[in-house]
Amino acid sequence: MLSSQSSGICSSAHVSSQKSNQSFRTGFFQGVRLHDLFQSMAGDSMPSVGSDCAERERQMHDTVTTMRREAWEYRAWILNGVKDSVRSSSTSSFTTAPTGSMSCTSSNVKRKLLNAIDVMQQGLVERETEVRLLLLAAVSGEHILLIGPPGTAKSEVGRRLSKLISGSYFERLLTRFSVPEELFGPLSMRALEEDKYVRQTRGYLPEAEVAFIDEIFKANSAILNTLLTLINERLFHNGSQRVSVPLITVVGASNELPESEELDALYDRFLVRKLVKQVSSAGVSQMLSYYSGNEESSGTMSLENVARDMLVTREDIRNCKAEALRTVRVPQAVIQMLTDLRTYLQEKVEPPVYISDRRLVKAIQLLQVAAFCNGRHAVTEYDLLLLQHILWQQPEHSERIRDWVLSQLSADDETKQVSYLMSGLFRRACQSLGNQEKVQDLKNEAAGLRSVLVERYRLVALALDGGIPAVLDNLWLGEEEAQAVATALQPKLSKTCVALDSILGDIATLEVVLRHSCNPVTLANLMPRHWADFIRNSDITEAKKIGTTPLGKP
Repeated sequence: MLSSQSSGICSSAHVSSQKSNQSFRTGFFQGVRLHDLFQSMAGDSMPSVGSDCAERERQMHDTVTTMRREAWEYRAWILNGVKDSVRSSSTSSFTTAPTGSMSCTSSNVKRKLLNAIDVMQQGLVERETEVRLLLLAAVSGEHILLIGPPGTAKSEVGRRLSKLISGSYFERLLTRFSVPEELFGPLSMRALEEDKYVRQTRGYLPEAEVAFIDEIFKANSAILNTLLTLINERLFHNGSQRVSVPLITVVGASNELPESEELDALYDRFLVRKLVKQVSSAGVSQMLSYYSGNEESSGTMSLENVARDMLVTREDIRNCKAEALRTVRVPQAVIQMLTDLRTYLQEKVEPPVYISDRRLVKAIQLLQVAAFCNGRHAVTEYDLLLLQHILWQQPEHSERIRDWVLSQLSADDETKQVSYLMSGLFRRACQSLGNQEKVQDLKNEAAGLRSVLVERYRLVALALDGGIPAVLDNLWLGEEEAQAVATALQPKLSKTCVALDSILGDIATLEVVLRHSCNPVTLANLMPRHWADFIRNSDITEAKKIGTTPLGKP
C-alpha cells in the first residue's frame, strides 16, 4: 500500500489526470489561483495564501532545477566512463585482459592467416569466402563441402591449401563403381602370403594431410564405413591395427546433394558447407584478364615473395584448436542464441531442418577457434554469422539462418526489458518515499539496474565505434559480406543507443532523487513521463487515503 503522503499525491494526480489530462502541479496551482480570486471578491474575509504559494513555487522550481542539474552531471559522468571503456576496448585485441602467451600466439596466427588468405586468392575471382572457410575448417580440424557445377575452382582451393602448408596431398574422383583400393591403397601381396589383410597406404588417403575428393556422394557402401572413421576419428583400420592418420582437412565436392539416406552420416561429417556458383558477369572480365596474360599476375599461387615466418605451418594448424578451446570462453548469451536458432530451424521452418547434437557441439568449438584467430578471449554474437555456412541442410536454408542471426543482433528486446524494469522501479519509488528502509533497498536495486544498463550501452557503443569493427575486422567474413552486414546493423544499433541513453538519464535522475530523499512532487516534476504512466496504470483503490474523513463519519 502507499504511504499516507504518497497516497495523497497519487489520489489528487489520479483524479486530475482522469478529468483534465493535466499534471499534478498544474492542477494544484489552478486551485491556488481560484483561492486568490475568491479572496479578491470577499475582501479581507479570507486569509491570503498567494504570496505563500508563490514562495513555495519558487522553492520547488529551485529544487527541481538543482536536482535536474545534478542528474545531468551524474549521467554525463557515467557516459564518460563508458566512452573511456570503449576507447580502451578498441585499442585492445581482446574482450578481456589477455595473458602474454595468448596475446603473442593469437596475434601471430592472425597475421599468418591474413597473409594466407591473400596468397590463396591470387588469380581466383569471387572465391574469397571459399578460401576463408577452407582455412577456418582447417584450423578447426574440420572438413568442408563445396556444392556446385564443374569448373568452379573447387579442387583448386584444396590444392592451394596443401601447397601453402607444404603438406601431403591426395585427390580422387569417385564414381559409383569406385573400389576401396582407389582411396585407401592396394592390398599388400606379401602380407597376404602371411595371411594378413594389410594395405599399402603410401600416397593414398590414410597418409594425406589435405585431401580433395570429388563427387564424394558417389561413395558406395564398400567405401563408406572406412571413410567415415577416417574423416571423423582420424583413424584407419589397416588389418588388425588402428592407425592414426595425419589428416588436417578433407575438401569434399559434389554437383548435387546426397539423395540416399545411407549418405546422411557422411553428409553430416562436413561441418562447413558452401554453395559455389559460377563467376558473375561482373567478374568474368577480371578472370579472363588473369589467365590471358594481360596482367602481371599469372593467375597461379606463388610463395616466392612470402617470408617463411609468415607462412601458416602444419604446427600452427594443429595447435590452434587446442589453444582456442583452452582459452576462449563461450558466454551464456551466445549459447542461448544458438539454442534459439536450433529451435527456430526445427520448429519454425518447413520442412524442419534437422541439426545433430554432434554438429551443434562442433559448431560451438569452431566458433571458439574463429574468435581465437580474431584475437579474442570470448565468442561474440557476431561470430554466429558463420552459422549460415554450418547449420543448413539445403542451400536455401543458409539465407534464412543469416537473416535470423541479423534479426537477433539488431533486436531491441534487452532494451525493452531494461525499460520495463525501470518503470517498475519508479513505481516502487513513488510508493516508498519517506520509508528509509525501503528507499535504501531501492538505491541498491537502482545501482544494479544501472550496471546492467551501462554494460549494454558499452557493448552497443563498442559495436558502433569504427563502423562495427566486430564485423568489419572479422577474419572470416569477406570484405563485401562484412560491409553488407555492417550496413544492415548500423541504423538499428544507433536507434538502440539513443534509447539506452534516454533510459540511462532516467535511472541517473531516480538515483539522485533517492539519494536526497525528495518528496513525490519533486519526483513528478523531474520525471513527468514516468509519473504520468504511474498515475495512468495505478489501481484506484490504492489512492483512497487522501487525509480527510469520509462524509457521514465523525
